[in-house]
Amino acid sequence: MDQDQVEVCLRHNVEFSVAEPSSKLGISEGALQGEQPLNGLRQPPENGTCGWYIWGGRDFPPEDADFFKPMHVSHLSVSCPAVVPYLGLPPGWRFLIAPGYEDVWFDASLLDI
Repeated sequence: MDQDQVEVCLRHNVEFSVAEPSSKLGISEGALQGEQPLNGLRQPPENGTCGWYIWGGRDFPPEDADFFKPMHVSHLSVSCPAVVPYLGLPPGWRFLIAPGYEDVWFDASLLDI
């Protein structure tokens, strides 16, 4: 799992930042059900989370507090394997992926949370 994550970081010229398998992230039901495209953003880790929020669909997630469900990183390899290679991107990074499409970029506003 880590080798794919390191390769994504090398491709985008950023330092690898591990998302510990025992840490939690937030993920939407849509992402778990295969909704495309898959979006991810990483805020600074805190309180046992790795900072990742992942959702499916074109729209930014609503402000609904229940939109993201907590999940341990270790479960993603089965529940949503397409996002696993991107989990080594450091805080402040985002991705949008779909079959045959990838966009990865830095968003400094994610660090001000």
